[in-house]
Amino acid sequence: DYLIRKGSEIIPVEVKSSRPPRAPYDAHIFQLSLYCLLVEKVYQRTPGYGLIHYPGRTFSVPFTNELRESTLNLVSEMHRQENGKNIPRSHTDSWKCASCGYKDVCDQKIA
Repeated sequence: DYLIRKGSEIIPVEVKSSRPPRAPYDAHIFQLSLYCLLVEKVYQRTPGYGLIHYPGRTFSVPFTNELRESTLNLVSEMHRQENGKNIPRSHTDSWKCASCGYKDVCDQKIA
């Protein structure tokens, strides 16, 4: 959501409004990792870590080679699925459909 410049480092920060969990959710970690990749591409610097900020709690997440590879693999899989057909809906909750960005084109929506 924003960047912090700390000396020569550029640190991405992901801000969440939900209650802080005991540990950051995987989806939030992957989102932060994508921000790290963007910082790397735009500024030609690899952040050593990023921050996920919840109300009252902030997690520091190391941007490791393992996280980089997992994120790139996830993005590749998303691209493969996006270009595929008949991708099954991944939930049974109508409230998720209500806020989905694909609800106008989805043929599997619940609500």
